[in-house]
Amino acid sequence: MVTFANAKINIGLQVLNRRDDGYHNLETVFYPLKIYDVLEVVEAAETRFVPSGLPIPGDSHDNLCLKAYHLLRAAYDLPPVTIYLHKTIPIGAGLGGGSADAAFLLKLLNSTFGLGLEEPQLITYARQLGADCAFFIRNTPVLATGIGDVFEDVNVDLSAYQLVLVKPNVHVSTGEAYGTVIPNPEGKQLASAITRPVETWRDTIANDFEPGIFAAHPEIRALKMLLYEKGAVFAAMSGSGSAVYGLFNESVRLQELSSSCDVLYVDLSKAG
Repeated sequence: MVTFANAKINIGLQVLNRRDDGYHNLETVFYPLKIYDVLEVVEAAETRFVPSGLPIPGDSHDNLCLKAYHLLRAAYDLPPVTIYLHKTIPIGAGLGGGSADAAFLLKLLNSTFGLGLEEPQLITYARQLGADCAFFIRNTPVLATGIGDVFEDVNVDLSAYQLVLVKPNVHVSTGEAYGTVIPNPEGKQLASAITRPVETWRDTIANDFEPGIFAAHPEIRALKMLLYEKGAVFAAMSGSGSAVYGLFNESVRLQELSSSCDVLYVDLSKAG
């Protein structure tokens, strides 16, 4: 069976404080994005992970998809499988591709092998794999708090806008991002700001990772500024970077970036 694991963007990202367990308390809005990886599961003589598409850094034996499979296999009598993953979601970009792959694999294994897991059970498993994995189980816009795994439904609809996503040839690791961020326990009232018109977000919604990442990688800041120059009503870095996105009232093409960056024009309409 085949499934399509989509990306997400962060609208705002506030790092409130560091917890005793080493994680950070956050506030952010997760919004699903129609950029997809492709996952397929096939019964096999032995369990294998077979990636294709964009190269995935690190040891493939530690891939989050394999961890998801073994997490369920520890509780259910799953047969050996081959997991095929075709990557198109940019990596190291703040788009949650790895987390999406793991969450969608949980759902795919559940349906393929008739495990009968309900949404709350899938969320519980997803939380064990990563802070934002659980978001992709429901896969609807949410205000996320805690370490990014406590969700509250939020009424955000971007279907009237055009989204342009720009991924420079820069990989920002999570460690690098958190090494530069300065927590702010007061936050910036994201829950209130997100309910206001998108045209107001530039002045009210911020990503706390931007100052540190922009200082280390000024080319990312330049891309955000370029999106505003081209008419974006709101532009931001997603997650801990390195991708930035802009929301536009009208269709736009940024051919001047195509030689140095990956530029994706993303459908935000609800249909499809």
